[in-house]
Amino acid sequence: MNNKRTKIILLSALIAVSLFFLLEKNFLPGKSAKTSSPDQLPFLETIINLIKNHYVEEPNPWQTMEGAFKGLVDSLDTLSSYLDKEEALIYQQQSQQRLYEPGLILYKSYGSFPQVLAVMANSPAAQKGIKVGDLIGTIDHKSTLAMSMLEANLKLKSTQVVGVKLKVIRSTETLELNVDRKLLYEKPFSYTPQKGSSGLLKIHNFYPYCLTLVHQEIIPRLNHQKKPLILDLRNCWEGKLEKAKQFINIFLRDEKIGYLEKKDNNCQVLSCPHPAELSELPLIIWANQATLGPAEMVAAVLQAKKRAKILGFSTLGMVAEPRYFGLNDGSALVLVSGVFHLPSGYRLWKQGLTPDIKLRREEQSFEAYLHKTLSYLQRM
Repeated sequence: MNNKRTKIILLSALIAVSLFFLLEKNFLPGKSAKTSSPDQLPFLETIINLIKNHYVEEPNPWQTMEGAFKGLVDSLDTLSSYLDKEEALIYQQQSQQRLYEPGLILYKSYGSFPQVLAVMANSPAAQKGIKVGDLIGTIDHKSTLAMSMLEANLKLKSTQVVGVKLKVIRSTETLELNVDRKLLYEKPFSYTPQKGSSGLLKIHNFYPYCLTLVHQEIIPRLNHQKKPLILDLRNCWEGKLEKAKQFINIFLRDEKIGYLEKKDNNCQVLSCPHPAELSELPLIIWANQATLGPAEMVAAVLQAKKRAKILGFSTLGMVAEPRYFGLNDGSALVLVSGVFHLPSGYRLWKQGLTPDIKLRREEQSFEAYLHKTLSYLQRM
């Protein structure tokens, strides 16, 4: 097959894929193609033909197709993403092995620079002075403007002990920083005794290994405790909804903790059917804006079921079920296939949760959270 014919086929495929997304109704839960107009179809074809016939250089068809796919997928919502081969590999590895990272959590909406949502304590990023609210302009000299939120966060991770080059944008300056990567924690959780409570359990992620260790090491330790357990879910955003559901079941047994709204308004009920080992243990949950996804679901369900009080800040509402689709060339699509609702019908997706005890903007340190918690416990 000659190059010209290949390019024609690829451009035709691009038009076909684009038309599919324009015409498909209810592509995402709660979405509808009613906002699309038939006038958009010839408009799209006109743009592609103008590029093909008049752009000063002949476009690379593979790059054009990849860029088109990225734009189509990344613009759907904050969590959906097109991943290249390297990103797809890291995405699969992050649940199976520990990766090296600088200690940042980035939030990004389509068409904007990613913003630093959280900086891990004692991390390389914290040591370099990166702050919450900073924008990241480039990662290893690659512009972040066209990246999805998932891509940007995956670009920070590595299987090797190598640094990452970041361009940090602030209101008054732009910084070029070489930031180390390291293993941020020994286990997927940490537990420390705290006076006046049953201790402080900090969860870093909700991958399978975390749940295994919690059952082995934490539940036996808390079985006979009566004082409230402090559950620290700050800066916890990675993991699987299924594992978050199993974690909830440690503290709560319920046939309906919520449901996932899927395509065409189909609903999948989520339940915690097994006996709860710690059903009588009071809970205080720490949350911040980087309490996302599975951790956000844990906090919202335990709050809604009157099993926990939440202390901290409102969350962003990013509880959804992402589905991974591997492609033949090693790249992948991650698409939101369902969004989470509480049993009341409250749609946590894009709305988030509100804490029972709110902190002020300046009260974001560990010490501030602990002081507020202990003051609350003394009044109980």
